[in-house]
Amino acid sequence: MGARLGDASAPARLAGPDEAIGPDELALATRNHGLPLEALRYDLTPPGLHYVLTHYDIPYVPDNAPWHLTLTGRVRRRLRLELAELRAFPQVTTRVTGECAGNGRALLTPRPVSQPWLVEAVGTAEWTGVPLRLLLTEAGVRGDAVEVVFTGADHGVERGVEQDYQRSLPLDVALGTEPEVLVAHAMNGAPLPPQHGRPLRLVVPGWYGMAQVKWLREIRVVDEPFAGFQQRVAYRIRERPDEDGVPVTRTAPRALIVPPGFPDFMSRTRVVPPGPVTLDGRACSGLAQVVRVEVSVDGGHGWQPAELAAEGGHRWAWRRWRFGWTATPGEHVLCARATDAEGHTQPLRRPWNRGGFANNLVQRVRVVCPDPAGLR
Repeated sequence: MGARLGDASAPARLAGPDEAIGPDELALATRNHGLPLEALRYDLTPPGLHYVLTHYDIPYVPDNAPWHLTLTGRVRRRLRLELAELRAFPQVTTRVTGECAGNGRALLTPRPVSQPWLVEAVGTAEWTGVPLRLLLTEAGVRGDAVEVVFTGADHGVERGVEQDYQRSLPLDVALGTEPEVLVAHAMNGAPLPPQHGRPLRLVVPGWYGMAQVKWLREIRVVDEPFAGFQQRVAYRIRERPDEDGVPVTRTAPRALIVPPGFPDFMSRTRVVPPGPVTLDGRACSGLAQVVRVEVSVDGGHGWQPAELAAEGGHRWAWRRWRFGWTATPGEHVLCARATDAEGHTQPLRRPWNRGGFANNLVQRVRVVCPDPAGLR
């Protein structure tokens, strides 16, 4: 009896009540990686420390290999651009904090079985490229256009559906200036590394990572909403499998703490000596500018305001915050939460959904402060 495509692809499911992380999730965790939280100290995340989520294989694109980007569909002039032609357009560099839509998934109960992120699926880079609106203007978008579909070179199967990775954006977002979507060819001033989309990728400031199509090879303007797998099946917030759900779009506010002191190898519990400790971290929101960060040193019972650094002209990147704390002997749970200008703030209870998306639960960092007599 012949094999079927579905035999290679498991359906979506939730982990059982006592089910531990399995080999399939561990395999995903070895392919993908988060930001070591001590690297929050960098204003710009070095590419090797920036989080990575790859759905299928990383396409092999040798140095100086030919690459063309086509722009087609509901346009007056079809474009087929080489990399040199793209670099001839006006170039823009934008600092953007990116976050995977599934960040925090492994903290949910029941746990959606997928990439088991804790809170480290973030990173900030400066992306250089061509504003997408300039390419669409050059092609001439027709009056009946409603969306723009982006196709990457990564190919695979998911829940029985063979596909290239594809996502779409509404036309007003694709043509917009706030945020300004980029077709990027450089990261932190250097050509894109393979895992970050070499040679071209989409950068959509303020949106979760699923919108940032890597290894970009085609842009297609369409006159009806795109119904591809990654748009209509995946990346939708659902509580029940039979509901249509709400699409995942912009990043919710999140504050993260630079781990203080030093860690235990296995538990990552932090150890700090008694006395003054400067707690600091980063905060960002794709919905509106972060205007407040609060810190709790007692597990979320009491909150105090942190000092928030100036935005510095980087609307789509994280902002640094600091807070002075006097550590006393014992165990403590540190938390930080961000609030943006539209009043969105981080929850203390987990907002559950079947995909584990947009979970911006307040981070909790366990700290042990030994009695001075026990220090060596």
